[in-house]
Amino acid sequence: MLGRVRPVLMAAITTMLRMMPLISDAFFGSMAITIIFGLGFASVLTLIVLPVTYTLLFGIAYPDNNGRSLPQH
Repeated sequence: MLGRVRPVLMAAITTMLRMMPLISDAFFGSMAITIIFGLGFASVLTLIVLPVTYTLLFGIAYPDNNGRSLPQH
């Protein structure tokens, strides 16, 4: 799972960091703030909320340390 999360986080974080210098600009400041918070919110939604919701709604079994699938409670 970490192999899928790392590229998404790296792309989101680098884009958010590269928008930081634009915050002090009078013309692009509000756009930069909107992009930073929108990208942060979308990343959290995609990486945390969506998988948890999907797991709860569809009752996905998760593997234990030995690779066997544990039953849902």
